[in-house]
Amino acid sequence: MARSSFRKPGRSSAPQGEGWLTGQLLVAMPSMQDPRFARSVICLCAHSDDGAMGIVLNKPLDGLSFDDLLKQLNLDPVPPQRRIRLMSGGPVENGRGFVLHTADWETEGSLKFQPGVALTASVDILKAIAGGGGPRQGFLALGYAGWGPGQLESEIQQNAWLSVPADETLLFAGRPERLWADALAKLHVDPALLSGVAGHA
Repeated sequence: MARSSFRKPGRSSAPQGEGWLTGQLLVAMPSMQDPRFARSVICLCAHSDDGAMGIVLNKPLDGLSFDDLLKQLNLDPVPPQRRIRLMSGGPVENGRGFVLHTADWETEGSLKFQPGVALTASVDILKAIAGGGGPRQGFLALGYAGWGPGQLESEIQQNAWLSVPADETLLFAGRPERLWADALAKLHVDPALLSGVAGHA
C-alpha cells in the first residue's frame, strides 16, 4: 500500500465556504446506485459554490491497522499508547489521510468546520495520539468524497441524499454497521418506507 500522506487541508482539495450543508451528515437513500456510497453516511466538511468535500463515516478500512500506519510513517511509539479507528473516507485520493476529531485538540492547519469538530491532515495529530494525547474522540480516514460545483445540489434534488445534523455520537461513538440506520432514526425515518421513494422531495 502506498505511504499515506498528510497535508494541510487547503482549497486545492477541500473547497471552503459558508455552504448551507457544511457540518451536516449526508445519508444515502436506498436508491443510491453508486456502490461506493450505498448505505453510506458522510460528514460534509466543506460546501460552497466551488463544490463539496466530505468524509465517509461508516466504511471500516480493511487490511491496515493503526500500528501499521505508524510504521509506514516512521512515527513512534509503536506500539502506541492510544489507537484510533481507520476508515475508508471516500474514493478520492485514498492514499491521503485525514483525522476527523473533536476540536479539543488542534494544530496549525486544522480545519474547524463546525463547533466542536475539526479535520486535521498533519502527522502531528498521529504523533500526539500515539503518545497518549491528542483529541478526546476521532478516527483516521484515508481518502474523501468530493463533488464539483453544483453536483451535490443536483444529487440532492434527485433524492440521492438526506441530510441530518451531526452530533458527537453519530460522528465518533456509533457502530459503523449501525450508523446508516441510526442517522435515519434521528430523522424519525423508517428505511423500509424509503425504498419506494423516487422523484419526491
